[in-house]
Amino acid sequence: MKAVNLPEIKKELHTLSTQEIQDICLRLARFKKENKELLTYLLFESHNESGYIESVKNYIDDEFELINTDSYYYIRKSVRKILRNIKKYIRYSQKKETEVELLIYFCGKLKDFKPTIKRSTQLQNMYDRQILLAKKTIAKLHEDLQYDYNLMLEEL
Repeated sequence: MKAVNLPEIKKELHTLSTQEIQDICLRLARFKKENKELLTYLLFESHNESGYIESVKNYIDDEFELINTDSYYYIRKSVRKILRNIKKYIRYSQKKETEVELLIYFCGKLKDFKPTIKRSTQLQNMYDRQILLAKKTIAKLHEDLQYDYNLMLEEL
């Protein structure tokens, strides 16, 4: 089965009743965990972006505490998992400010992590890539926000 493009889906949604759209959303939520997470964000957390950012930061804190520090292999594996989830949460929000704030927070946690990431080239490269990504995103923001976020980046 071939997927229909977004404009056609949009037209079709305009022809449906509210009840039918609600049924479709609930059915979507049943099939994939990501769909359910996105619906949760849109319905409960999108109106309070700062609360959402705090909950993701708490998630990051919890995950960094659970990292197995026996070898750099396990550290890299865990850090990649954390970063993958952060990117997913950023995708849900689609706000540049949220993206910058979460990436800077992640980089700060990674920099302060013990054992140091400087002994692992892969972890250092991951850190550097996220810093570059944050810089690119900051460049797209309003000048006042750019100044504030650049100060935060300089601390790193």
